[in-house]
Amino acid sequence: MMLNPITQSIDLGDGRTVTIETGKLAKQADGSVVVRMGDTMLLATAVSKKEAGDEVDFMPLTVDYREMYAAAGRFPGGFFKREARPSDHEILISRLVDRALRPTFPDDYHADTQVLIYLVSHDKNLLPDCLAGLAASAAIAVSDIPFTSPISEVRVARIDGQMVINPYRDDLERADLDLMVAGNERDIVMVEGEMKEVPETVLLEAMAAAHAAIKVQVQAQKELAEKVGAQKRSYEHEKHDEALREKIHAFAYDRAYAIAKEGLANKQERSERFKAIREEFVAELSEEEAADQAFLIKTYFHDTEKKAVRDAVLNERRRLDGRALDEVRPIWIETDYLPSAHGSAVFTRGETQSLTTVTLGTKLDEQIIDGAVIEGKNRFLLHYNFPPFSTGEARPMRGTGRREVGHGHLAMRALKPMVPDTFDYSIRIVSDILESNGSSSMATVCAGSLALRDAGVPTHSHVSGIAMGLIADEETGKYAILSDILGDEDHLGDMDFKVAGTDKGLTACQMDIKVNGLSFEVLTEALEQARRGRAHILQTMQEAQPNPRDEFKPFVPRIVTMEIPNDFIGAVIGPGGKHIQELQRETNTTISLEEVGNLGIIEIAGADPEGIREAQLRIQLITAVPEVGEVYKGTVKKITTFGAFVEILPKKEGLLHISEYAWEKTADIADVLNEGDSLEVKLIEVDESTGKLRLSRRALMPKPEGWVEPAPRPRPQNRDGDRRGGGGGGNRRRY
Repeated sequence: MMLNPITQSIDLGDGRTVTIETGKLAKQADGSVVVRMGDTMLLATAVSKKEAGDEVDFMPLTVDYREMYAAAGRFPGGFFKREARPSDHEILISRLVDRALRPTFPDDYHADTQVLIYLVSHDKNLLPDCLAGLAASAAIAVSDIPFTSPISEVRVARIDGQMVINPYRDDLERADLDLMVAGNERDIVMVEGEMKEVPETVLLEAMAAAHAAIKVQVQAQKELAEKVGAQKRSYEHEKHDEALREKIHAFAYDRAYAIAKEGLANKQERSERFKAIREEFVAELSEEEAADQAFLIKTYFHDTEKKAVRDAVLNERRRLDGRALDEVRPIWIETDYLPSAHGSAVFTRGETQSLTTVTLGTKLDEQIIDGAVIEGKNRFLLHYNFPPFSTGEARPMRGTGRREVGHGHLAMRALKPMVPDTFDYSIRIVSDILESNGSSSMATVCAGSLALRDAGVPTHSHVSGIAMGLIADEETGKYAILSDILGDEDHLGDMDFKVAGTDKGLTACQMDIKVNGLSFEVLTEALEQARRGRAHILQTMQEAQPNPRDEFKPFVPRIVTMEIPNDFIGAVIGPGGKHIQELQRETNTTISLEEVGNLGIIEIAGADPEGIREAQLRIQLITAVPEVGEVYKGTVKKITTFGAFVEILPKKEGLLHISEYAWEKTADIADVLNEGDSLEVKLIEVDESTGKLRLSRRALMPKPEGWVEPAPRPRPQNRDGDRRGGGGGGNRRRY
């Protein structure tokens, strides 16, 4: 069988090349490509049904990114030893690709579409996520699936002051900005990443650098599609009744405009008012006509309401809830709300509310990450929960959704830089959204920052977050940038731009663009308006919790860190963990031990400081090295005719010779000492060859006046006249 694969190369400009190949693998998919950079290879496939479902008015797109353990030459963990549910890491990459692809499909295309991206080979120094968007878009570009324009994603990082596209993994450790940016040849459509308190100008510079690289990759996909000869399929997924559309617009537009202009702050009241307009229209129809046209009525009312709200904002320069364009909703804050939590805060902004807790743990509470690409441990966790009652709904709870994973990750990125590297605790932040009407992820950032300080975590600054929106009319050129957007403004608007940071600069951002032609001038204006909004929120947070708590709450475990030579790790642990388990039980502490280089790093945690001190002292004794000249309080372990063996440190004994007990002669050591007695002794010698210890009690006593050291007794001789133990060769007898 002859294969005729078609390839396209992309020069990254730094000696590296990305290749796209199609026609070799997965040929029954509508489109498939293999993207390769170095030894990292991604297989992407795209399949779309020929027809859309009945009464579907959205794009049913599914994007799944999966990392095969074989790609990294590893076995999966767990009992079954095979890939299972996607990890958070895979979900986050899937979301990035989904958000970049979704706006590129025609508005009237509604067929179920599935894009699968597999990591099939992994170069350990090349992160694959920066190629996932390119692979997904190229698979669609070579297919017959309708597509307005290819897109691509790149990672841009500022390393040593320079913007680097798709940097090596090792170099990312030096970056103070790490962004994923997606776009087409004209516009940027998605941005997400983290920063170390950089100014807004640096973010814009990074986006511009990324877009320049994206344009090259989009052009390469177009050239590949031409080589393949891809022809897009024809389709008809929507049926319309233009007379009904005009009738609904005439009936509802002015009414909806009046409600939008009125500025009702309550979401439920607004919803009921808009709903009443539709019900009034439907009431004028016959039951049969209302039933037959229910789907179109709902669609046209949504379109009419959307246009009325957008026009009202652009014309009146006021918001749905009556606010000015740059006005932040009222905020109230309460910290230390939960008496038993290590740290807690309630942050409420308008109709969005987060109850957030912080729990401090030990090294044993770290998250172990065992992915095909990402391995290691994580000591900073943030979990975001979005229960149905937060929006007044009653629906089943089916576990953590992709949205919850994504929002939690964004908030985690915003807050993590605030925790000093020297802080020894594992940290878990949990944000439960109790009310939601716009930007609950940014409420999580604010509540998380407050709860960290309430827990006593020494953050150097608060982090605030705000969500910015945009309504733009391409025909008139009018646009309005909205601060602290509502849920309706997010749904009906053209941009969702979440920005988080301190008073010094940005720490995280996430942006989704729903329109074409968003200029950098508009982005610059949005960032400046966001900066002012963040500053207002920061001031409110600072007034509520100006500084981290001076001391942990009484029930928070205290942690002491010790370093010991790794030679002593076994002595601390003991056979089968006997020593360390006994130590934890007797001191009511939790002890973890990790070998790092030539050191053993020990963490001792407990709520009782006295127990921690006792555990620390006992470990110090176990790991102490006896020093000549030091005085020790020892315990007699064994009595012999020539002295006593005294334990001066755990598992370390020395000989107290009978002659070293006192200055005066001691006839029998058993007359003055018993096993189990305690006494102070001085270490006077360590035999370098054997490690044996010589102890003295008399060295701690004043020497009697006129004392003369007796001459040493002569050593006994053997029968040949030689001193025992000396001499040369020949047969040696022992006595």
